[in-house]
Amino acid sequence: MTSTYSNGFNVSIDLSGERFRVAYRLVGSKEEAQQKAREICVEQTIEFPDDLVTGGDIREHILGRIESFQPAEPVESPEPAEPGSAPAWEVVISYAIEITGFELTQLVNVIFGNFSLKTGVRVERLELPESLLKPFMGPRYGIKGLRELLGVPERPLLCSALKPMGLSVKDLADLAYLFALGGVDMIKDDHGLADQPFAPFYERVERCAEAVAKANRETNGRCLYIPHITAPTDRIFAKALFAREKGAGGLMVAPGLVGLDTMRSLADEPRIRLPIISHPAFQGSFVTSRDSGVSHHVIFGQLPRLAGADATIYPNYGGRFSFTRADCLSIVHGATVSMGHLKPIFSAPGGGMSLERIPEMIETYGKDVIFLIGGALHKMGPDLVENCHRYIEILCRQ
Repeated sequence: MTSTYSNGFNVSIDLSGERFRVAYRLVGSKEEAQQKAREICVEQTIEFPDDLVTGGDIREHILGRIESFQPAEPVESPEPAEPGSAPAWEVVISYAIEITGFELTQLVNVIFGNFSLKTGVRVERLELPESLLKPFMGPRYGIKGLRELLGVPERPLLCSALKPMGLSVKDLADLAYLFALGGVDMIKDDHGLADQPFAPFYERVERCAEAVAKANRETNGRCLYIPHITAPTDRIFAKALFAREKGAGGLMVAPGLVGLDTMRSLADEPRIRLPIISHPAFQGSFVTSRDSGVSHHVIFGQLPRLAGADATIYPNYGGRFSFTRADCLSIVHGATVSMGHLKPIFSAPGGGMSLERIPEMIETYGKDVIFLIGGALHKMGPDLVENCHRYIEILCRQ
């Protein structure tokens, strides 16, 4: 017996009619880019021959919709464009808010799920209406709340890292104590610190939190110790709760390793209630191509913010990584652009910092920035406390 599915795709669905928008950069001739745009509309939604969906709400609302198509703006790159390189186009495609299920995992899947496997396509920016953002708490503190925690109403913030890997727990705690005495606002674990035998997580967190608390009592300071809690899924919440219990002032998470929604869960958890700092480990390949992947604006700006980060770390321009000044400014924009009720968050550039570059950095980033300075503090001389004081004095004068 043969059965048929008659008119099964011409259905009526109860939808609000509201849509969110994603801007993509497409490389190729105009005809090629237009074809890619049509393919995105299908692949990111129904993943089904669209000529078989002849009518009804699936075609009218579920299928992605091209809203605009135009030549793309030139992209600043450290590498010159190759002669005869293909043109680029910007297409804005809208999607029904309901197809996300109002979950972060499915939202990211719609934005760039299957089509992330294609070349010559890059996600540039997200335009998300409040109706879609409403289920997401976003940053618990953001710029304003983190400043209130630290008691620093205006100047740029200074953060340093506990490194190099291989130091004992005692050595790391001693470093934390000196940084806090020097007036550093935030002290984070290096992202390479996990649960190694030479610096076990639970012992390290307890000792470093004690060291920072001791320095705060002596200086009447509010320095925050921020341990790195990226870990296997079945351990990460226990580590976060332990860190809070022992006096940590925040948590650093690498969403490229544990997943954006794990970071969101940590940020939302009422038993934790600590600032979340997003680290870019494993996310670099999203942005190293100008023609494929995800823009700096989205991967280091909008998405961490949507997932509850209060600050986003990334490589500063002029350092050992290939980020340009325009790349870094696009992250700042993603971290602060209007996104409904979601609070704007700090950008935290690291690398390529020196005392001499502070005025330039403030001119570039403004004052709502966290300067992540590590090796430069050590290179200034053996008196780490005095070195920190000098940086803080310069930040206060700007």
